[in-house]
Amino acid sequence: MYPKLFEIGPVPVYSYGLMLGIAFLVGSTLFSKELRRNKLDENIGIAITFLALIGGIVGAKVFYVLEEWNFGKGLPISSFLTTDSLISAAGLTFYGGLIFAIIFVIIYCKIKKLSVLRIFDYLSPATALGYGIARIGCHLSGDGCYGINISNTFWEFLGYSYSNGTVPTPEGILACPTPIFEFVAAILIFLFLWNRRTKIKYAGELFYYYLLLSGISRLLVEFIRLNPKVIFGLTQAQLVSVIMIICALGMLIYKKGKISRESLTEKE
Repeated sequence: MYPKLFEIGPVPVYSYGLMLGIAFLVGSTLFSKELRRNKLDENIGIAITFLALIGGIVGAKVFYVLEEWNFGKGLPISSFLTTDSLISAAGLTFYGGLIFAIIFVIIYCKIKKLSVLRIFDYLSPATALGYGIARIGCHLSGDGCYGINISNTFWEFLGYSYSNGTVPTPEGILACPTPIFEFVAAILIFLFLWNRRTKIKYAGELFYYYLLLSGISRLLVEFIRLNPKVIFGLTQAQLVSVIMIICALGMLIYKKGKISRESLTEKE
């Protein structure tokens, strides 16, 4: 693992920070491309990307604290209220970042009188790809996002030693490289969304597909990750995933039924 890639003079370049920066640059570029395609001001993309970045970092920290606190069964809240903990790049939970980023973007869209669902449609492919790129940073840094110990199992050939990571595994332990699995899933989700973006029939369709596919991906990968269980044997991320899947699937079914009913009414 390579938590620190190199140094530029006295400034260290960390793998997670670098990949996170690349993720936002790639995501911002794709988002701007979609705005241009739909004849919207590209400056909107700059503002929304900045708000999503701020909201994402704040939300990721908040949900990480809640996850580790685990309703009083984990670490005490006070252990996270130090300056080092608050400004550290470690301890970031994706769903917390996603939820806060969505809230920030909704507020901006309401102020600017933009269609929230349309903007989320334009953002969805970029978000999927950006998430995958960021997961490469998790893998390189060994920040604890890896999975269960698969040493001495039939699939240990897939295992990685994160003994040099920022959250190291014990020597000789091969962990399941869940960040790599999530990267592959994110690429597949991106390709699906990018291909479908010109075929959507209503505002929000692409966003609902993003929520559905991302929710399924995270729900499954959490079964082999090391996050603490919260309730019903599920982790915090799995509970959010279930909510995402139910909401997205419900909206897709509802919208499909509505379009079918409207089509029948027009024929009559």
